[in-house]
Amino acid sequence: MNTVNGFSKMTKEQKIEWLSLQLNEEAGSLVRHMPNYWHQDPTVQKRFDEFSENTLTNYNLPFGLAPNFLINGKVYSVPMVIEESSVVAAASLGAKFWLERGGFKSQVISTTKVGQVHFQWQGEKEKIYEYFEGAKEQFLKAVSHLTINMDQRGGGIKKLTLIDMTDKIENYYQLKVEAQTCDAMGANFINSILEEMAKVLKEGVLQDSRFENTEKEVHIIMCILSNYTPDCVVECSVECPIEDLGSFPGNVSAREFAEKFATAVRIAEVDPNRAVTHNKGIMNGIDAVVIATGNDFRAIEACAHAYAARDGQYRSLSTVSLTGDKFKFSLKVPLAVGTVGGLTSLHPLAKTSLAILEHPAASELMNIMAAVGLAQNFGAVKSLVTTGIQKGHMKLHLLNILKQLDASLEQIEKGKEFFADKVVSFTAVRDFLKNN
Repeated sequence: MNTVNGFSKMTKEQKIEWLSLQLNEEAGSLVRHMPNYWHQDPTVQKRFDEFSENTLTNYNLPFGLAPNFLINGKVYSVPMVIEESSVVAAASLGAKFWLERGGFKSQVISTTKVGQVHFQWQGEKEKIYEYFEGAKEQFLKAVSHLTINMDQRGGGIKKLTLIDMTDKIENYYQLKVEAQTCDAMGANFINSILEEMAKVLKEGVLQDSRFENTEKEVHIIMCILSNYTPDCVVECSVECPIEDLGSFPGNVSAREFAEKFATAVRIAEVDPNRAVTHNKGIMNGIDAVVIATGNDFRAIEACAHAYAARDGQYRSLSTVSLTGDKFKFSLKVPLAVGTVGGLTSLHPLAKTSLAILEHPAASELMNIMAAVGLAQNFGAVKSLVTTGIQKGHMKLHLLNILKQLDASLEQIEKGKEFFADKVVSFTAVRDFLKNN
């Protein structure tokens, strides 16, 4: 691969042509087919191109729908964007299962988000704390032009704290801002506040008379929101009498299923190896809704996994309890999401997703995402402790394998019939095609 100058100034066609010439014939041919995935409407394509940089084409993912989610007494059909087989099916099955048992109960515990001004200062700790306590109003006044609209909606800055971190890094402090951003994710809002406060801090210390005989210079390291939002949390649960769980394959009774299910979840509470896969299943559901609604799945993933390790060991995000004859399955997860601004307003399918959900507020969307995550987790654990994960997963994966092996339409139809009562594997499908 050769180096290139001025790549960002090329047109998409020029970028594709340049890239194709750097590759072998097979790869170059694939690259030259990239325009096949451009949107037929140039205006829409231009909008997609502007979401990122050095855009070549669009990368399509399936947009599915999981119906029958009864959440806090309201029924939702939930848009999900994901390429993994069985995720939307499992969410739909989980929704239908709990629709008949009272649905999902979900509540937002808190919606506080965090930003930090990271700085270093060499003077006496007592003096910087004394200055900070006297300057709080000055900090808030300096950003009032940024917060006025958010304040009017019930959001804005809720707490301002100076944190001493000098035991970790020499002369290192943080100015921590806790804020409510209402229906916006709030990254730009918080970052703008932090940068303004950093100016106030730097200039304030220089001008304050109490620092005349000490080091005045505040060295701002960076101003940035934190994607760790342990106080922007939602809790969701399902419950029913154990006997109402029904019966399961292999003549497994409801009580046997509940006990085995509970043990499986508790294993994820004590074993990080299992917990990572367990939580990945939860995030299968949550991420699919996050992407569909134009939110930041990377931030939500990072925060969820940090939250899972908040006591020093990585654990399951979900818990189960069997009390008397009652089965209760719960999920508690941080979800910093927005329903206004960013891609939620610009991406046509994100707008469509929010319209399908009847334009929820951010807190309502948190409840929906948590319910989908819990449904996904229930379906995965249910399969693991009954039929095994591969039976259902590979059935749904059968079509992908058949297409990967270039099966004809006739072979695909025969394959569906042949594997209706058989375990699907890549080898088994390949052998089937050899004989058909």
